Amino acid sequence: ASGAMEFLLSGLEKFFALFGLNTDFVDALPVAFMKPLSGSGARGLMVETMNTYGADSFPGFLSCLFQGSTETTFYTVAVYYGAVNINKTRYTVAGGLFADLAGIIAAIFVAYLFYQG
Repeated sequence: ASGAMEFLLSGLEKFFALFGLNTDFVDALPVAFMKPLSGSGARGLMVETMNTYGADSFPGFLSCLFQGSTETTFYTVAVYYGAVNINKTRYTVAGGLFADLAGIIAAIFVAYLFYQG
């Protein structure tokens, strides 16, 4: 990961550790950050997560859940709104990113609930 991503992940890990939470999910977050921008980029990060931590690891499992629980929001808005010549997206992007956040949080809970590693 890049220096900025490592800095962000380190900060998030310390933030969640302050509350005494398990921070195992932080290693899979690059997939969640990339997914609204690029599906293939997120897939590449998922494979990299699996190569780094193992396919049966918690980060590997969670990165797969992120792939299924989030959407390529910006791509979807650009393609579908562009197809019908809509220029003002109004609340679509904010709503889509909020739905992505809900999917990320749900994926983290599901991963902790069902991971059997």
